[in-house]
Amino acid sequence: MQDLVVWRGQVRFMGRRFPAAVGRTGITGAKREGDGATPAGVHRIIGMLYRADRIGRGRLHRWAHKIGPRDLWSDASGQADYNRQVRAPYGFSHERLSRPDPMYDVIVLTDWNWPDAKPGRGSAIFLHQWRRPGHPTAGCIAVCRDHLIWIAARIRPGTRLVVKA
Repeated sequence: MQDLVVWRGQVRFMGRRFPAAVGRTGITGAKREGDGATPAGVHRIIGMLYRADRIGRGRLHRWAHKIGPRDLWSDASGQADYNRQVRAPYGFSHERLSRPDPMYDVIVLTDWNWPDAKPGRGSAIFLHQWRRPGHPTAGCIAVCRDHLIWIAARIRPGTRLVVKA
């Protein structure tokens, strides 16, 4: 299985290179919730989510899971479900997965601070579609839609995501 490598503004995977964006404060070895940084290190791909109303099932693996309007991601560091997918209604801090823009039409999940999330260490480090070329994220890794779908169609659970500072 080939690694997915993030380094110097690009993602490398299966012999190809794709322009990429990382967190607005760069890459760090000391990730904290809300710091805007992408965590350096070796992570694993643990899953994939997608909007079935926007992405056809045949473009992704069978292990990808559909998301809908009630699907959220908890970033409430004091809660037991911190850094996990939750459902609305949810009375704590969260991020909506089913967004009006296309940024989360496909979400590749990483094992950053998972499965035993430590409060305040950071949540929701995804590979997703960027807003526009080079526009930084809140800590995730982002690429253009076509590249994301190409990667998502070939990646497997357990693939290593190597983020280099």
